[in-house]
Amino acid sequence: MIKNYLTTSFRNLRRNWNFTLINITGLTLSLACCLLIFFTVRYELSFDSHHKNADRIYRLLNHSIADGEKGFSAGIPLPALAALRNDFPEIRNQVACTYGLRETLITVTQGTEKRKFSDPGYNIAFVGPEYFKMFDYQWLKGSPAQALKNPGSVVLSQTQAAKYFGDADPIGKSIKVRNQMDFTVTGIVADPPVTTNLPFTTMLSFASLKEFGAFTNWDDWVSTYGGGQMYLMLPENVSEAQFEQQLLAFNKKYREPKDAAKLRFELQPVKDIHFATKTGNYANRSISKGMIWAMTLVGVFILITACVNFVNLATAQALRRSREVGVRKVLGSTRGQLLRQYFSETGIITVFSVILALVMAQLLLPYVGNVLNIQSQNVLFFKDPYVLLCCVALTVVTTFLAGFYPALVVSGYQPILALKGKMRTAGTSQANLRKGLIVLQFSISQVILIGTLIAYSQMKYFSTMDLGFEKDEIVTIAVPGQPEGVLEKLRTDIQAIPGVKSIAFSSFTPMSRSNWQTGFKYENDAEFLDFEIVMRPADTAYFNTYGLKMAAGRMYLSADTSREYVVNEAFVKKLGFKNPQDIIGKRLTIGGSDYKLPVVGVVKNFNTYTLHQEIIPCVLTSMRGNYTTLSVKLDKNAGLEQVSRIEMAWTKAFPDFLFKYNFYNQTLDSFYEKEAKFFSLFKILSFIAIFIGCLGLYGVVAFMAESRTKEMGIRKAIGASVMNIFGLFSIDFIKLVVIALVIASPIAWYFMNEWLQDFSYKVNVSWWLFVVAGLAAVLIALVTVSFQSLKAAMTNPVKALRSE
Repeated sequence: MIKNYLTTSFRNLRRNWNFTLINITGLTLSLACCLLIFFTVRYELSFDSHHKNADRIYRLLNHSIADGEKGFSAGIPLPALAALRNDFPEIRNQVACTYGLRETLITVTQGTEKRKFSDPGYNIAFVGPEYFKMFDYQWLKGSPAQALKNPGSVVLSQTQAAKYFGDADPIGKSIKVRNQMDFTVTGIVADPPVTTNLPFTTMLSFASLKEFGAFTNWDDWVSTYGGGQMYLMLPENVSEAQFEQQLLAFNKKYREPKDAAKLRFELQPVKDIHFATKTGNYANRSISKGMIWAMTLVGVFILITACVNFVNLATAQALRRSREVGVRKVLGSTRGQLLRQYFSETGIITVFSVILALVMAQLLLPYVGNVLNIQSQNVLFFKDPYVLLCCVALTVVTTFLAGFYPALVVSGYQPILALKGKMRTAGTSQANLRKGLIVLQFSISQVILIGTLIAYSQMKYFSTMDLGFEKDEIVTIAVPGQPEGVLEKLRTDIQAIPGVKSIAFSSFTPMSRSNWQTGFKYENDAEFLDFEIVMRPADTAYFNTYGLKMAAGRMYLSADTSREYVVNEAFVKKLGFKNPQDIIGKRLTIGGSDYKLPVVGVVKNFNTYTLHQEIIPCVLTSMRGNYTTLSVKLDKNAGLEQVSRIEMAWTKAFPDFLFKYNFYNQTLDSFYEKEAKFFSLFKILSFIAIFIGCLGLYGVVAFMAESRTKEMGIRKAIGASVMNIFGLFSIDFIKLVVIALVIASPIAWYFMNEWLQDFSYKVNVSWWLFVVAGLAAVLIALVTVSFQSLKAAMTNPVKALRSE
C-alpha cells in the first residue's frame, strides 16, 4: 500500500513538474533560513550557560536615577568588594571582582630573546581564587584554590600558554605585563568556550592590582571604571529579590544619603549579560532579546510563506485533479486513503526540500557566521543532534501545514460531481482562500521589507549624524608610560612629518567605549551632586585636533596637572543654567580631589558614548599623568607613508612596546558593527521572503492563465486588447498587495519602534518608508504577474478556443 502511495505520488509530482519545482525551491529556501536562524538563536542563547551554578551567579550593576532618567553601569566602586564580604558572610568566598585590561602588552623573555604580544579586547584581567569557585574552568595544571592566591601569579589558557611558550612547560616561567610587573605562571586551564562573556585567557592575581598601579581608588564610593566589575553567587535558599532588598540597606550604609537616593545596586543574572546592550560585557559582543525574537519570527514567517505557496498551488491544482478523485472514489478509495495519498506527496516534497536545505545551510554557514560574528567553522549540521531534531520537527510541521487543507479539500469531493467536471464551478471558497493566503504572504514580506528600510535609515543616520567632533583623517595610537620629556619629544618629532596637521594627548577619544565616570561637588557644597560626570583629560591641542567648538569662555591653559576646567553644554543644562556664560568662574571639586578649580569655558556638546546613550555632563581638563592616547590629525591626501613615519617616531620614544594604530572613523563604525551585521542579514531575509512570495504568486497566475484559456480566447475574439487582458489579470493582485500593505504597516511600525527604543538617537519612522515599501511590493507583483498574463493575452484566440 505504501509503495502504491509513493509510486502514485512520484508520478503526479513528475507530471506537474513546474509546480513541484516552485514548491521545492520555496521550501528549500525557507527551511535553510529556518535552520540557520535556529542555529544562530541557539548559539546566542547559550552564552555562559556552561557554568553549573549559572542560575545562581549574578553581576552587580550600578542603577542610577537622576531627574527621572534611568541608567545602568557595570562598573562598581572598588571598596564595595570588601564591604560585601564583610556585610554578607554567607557569600564571603562567593564575591569576585574582575578588573579587565584592554590592549595590554605582554613581554616573554626566553634566554636573550624578547617576544612581545598585544591582544585586543578584554582578554587579560585581574581575578582572585574565589573567581574559580563561581565559574567553571577545566584545570590542566595547577590548583584553582592556590594558583592566584599570591601576588605576582598568573593563570593562562591552553592556547595562550602555547602562544607565549610554545611546546615548553609554562609552569614557573614568567611574563611581564606592560613592562611594569612580572607574573609567574602557576596554572593552565582549557580555553574558555566561545559562548562566554568572560573571555579571559590571561588571568592575573587580584592581590597584585595595587602593586601593578592600575587606575584604582579603594576608598572612593563615587568613581567607577567600566572594566572593574563584580560577580557574586547567591546561596540556594536566597532569591534574587530577597538579596536585592538587602542591597538597599547596604547601599544606604556606605553611600551618602543624597547618593543613596539616586544610586542603588541591582543584580543581573549571568545568563542575561549577553543581552545587556547598554551595559555591555568584556566580550564586547551583545544582542538584545528583541533581536533574537525578531530573528525567530522572521524564520517562522518565511516558513509560513513557503507553506502558503504550497497550499495555494495545491488548491489551485485540486480542480484539475477532480476527475482523478472521482475515479478513485468510484473504485472504492476511502477519504482516509485519499488523505494519506496527498500527505505522501507533500511529505516527499518536504523531505527532499529538508535534505537540500541541510546542504544549503551547511554551505552558507561560514558566510552567516562571518556576518554575525559566530564562530562556526567546525560545526557540521549533519552531526548536530539538535539540528537534526529541528529538521524532523520542520518536516512534520511543514507537511502538516502545507498538506492538511489541500488533502482535506480534495478528499472531500463528491465522486459524481467530480466525474462530470462540475467541481470547476464550486471553487469560490478556494479562490477566496487563495486570495487570503496571498494577502498573508505579502503582509509578511512587507513587514520584513519595511523593517529593513527602517533599519537602513537608522544605519544611515549613524553615519551622517553630527557627533559634535571631527572623526575623519585621525589616527589614534595607544601611549604607554610617560617618562619626563618623552611626550614633548614625540610631539616635536611627529609634527615635523609632512601631512600632519595637529596632534593631541588625552586619556580617551571624544567618543569611547572606555569611560571614566565620577562625582563632583559644586562651589561650597559639602556633598556630591546627584548625577555623575564623565571625565575627558586632554591637552589643549585636543580641541583643535577633534574640532571641538567653544560655546562660552575659553579653553584651559596648558599645564601638566588640573588647574582649570572646561565643561560641556549638557553639564550647564544639568545645573540649571540657561546661559553657558553663567557658569564661567564657578568652582568644582572632582572625585576625591581636595582642590576647588574654576570653570573657564563651555564646549559645545559632543557624544561621549555610543548613540545608544544620550550626551551626559562632561568635564575636560589637563592631566598629563593620565594621557594614554595619542591622536594625530592628517591631511586629506596623507596615507600609509605618514603612518609609517609616525610609527618610526613612536617606536623611538617607546622601544619596549608594540606600535598599534587605528583610524578613528573605523573605530566609531565598529561601535555599530552588531547593528550593521544584523541589517545585512535582514536584507538577505527580506529578499528571500519576497522571492518565495513571488514564486507562489507566479504559480497561481500560471494556473489561472491555464484555467482561463478559453475565456481569454473569447475576450480576444470580441476585441479585447493585450493591455485589457493584462489589466484583468493584474488588477486583482494589485488590490491584494495594497490590502497587505494596510495590514503590514502597523505591525512593522510597532516592532521597529520597539527596536529603535534601544537607541537614544534614532530616526523618526516616516510615512514615506511605508509608501516606498508599498510601491516596491506593487512593482514586484506586476513584474511577477506580467510574464504569465502577457503570455495568456498574446495567445492565438483560435488555439485558445480549441483548448477545452
